[in-house]
Amino acid sequence: MPRYDAGSLADLEARLERDDPRFARSLATGRPIRPREYRRAGTWAALAVSTVVLLVGVVVAHGLLIAAGLVFMGVAAQLLDPTRSRTGR
Repeated sequence: MPRYDAGSLADLEARLERDDPRFARSLATGRPIRPREYRRAGTWAALAVSTVVLLVGVVVAHGLLIAAGLVFMGVAAQLLDPTRSRTGR
């Protein structure tokens, strides 16, 4: 059975704390929460609002609302992408 280096475990812990401090704190308390990659409540709300804007634009036949709904749906769909880069927080 391989022996693990305590330094590499400390590096892993430090990287986790830096990447998602809320998740790291929840692990320390023994009540883990979802990691940042799986917390998407705001994204689903943005997708729902943009869908409503698009539908209202179609019903009212207003081109600006239709365009805004389509643009916002594209932005919300991009936020749902699990492989997006995490450079812009």
